[in-house]
Amino acid sequence: MKKTFITNNFRKTRKLGELLASELRGGEIVCLSGELGSGKTTFSQGVLKGLGAKGPYTSPTFVVMKQYRVMQTPPPPPPLTKGGNKKGGGIQNIYHFDIYRVGVKDILDLGWDEITANKSNIIIVEWAERIKSIIPKNAIWMKFEHLGKNRRKIFF
Repeated sequence: MKKTFITNNFRKTRKLGELLASELRGGEIVCLSGELGSGKTTFSQGVLKGLGAKGPYTSPTFVVMKQYRVMQTPPPPPPLTKGGNKKGGGIQNIYHFDIYRVGVKDILDLGWDEITANKSNIIIVEWAERIKSIIPKNAIWMKFEHLGKNRRKIFF
């Protein structure tokens, strides 16, 4: 299912990130693509806030990856089967990647496989199209576009 949203200021873009955060339960990879200044980092800040990560929320452009601990873990989703989720679940860490200046090997060297295998992690990847070959098929993909000075179009 595709969804399109229009935001007309950074607060609404950030709020959209908070709304997505309310749907995340652990193990998701959120892939963001779009040109420079199209709202990817602002949206990411909303996701981080919505998940209860301790700020400040800054772009990982020059450090490539930032790790945040979740201060308050949202409850796990209700069980889908009669047996339920015996492990309990919940989100413990959020990893925010900015792939603008690096490639696949660099990300793998940072522990990508271990980070993505842990279902207690949420991963946000800006410029995800640059490492598409290692992104799992079940990732959430979003595209950001400028529509003017403060307006953004965001496709889920």
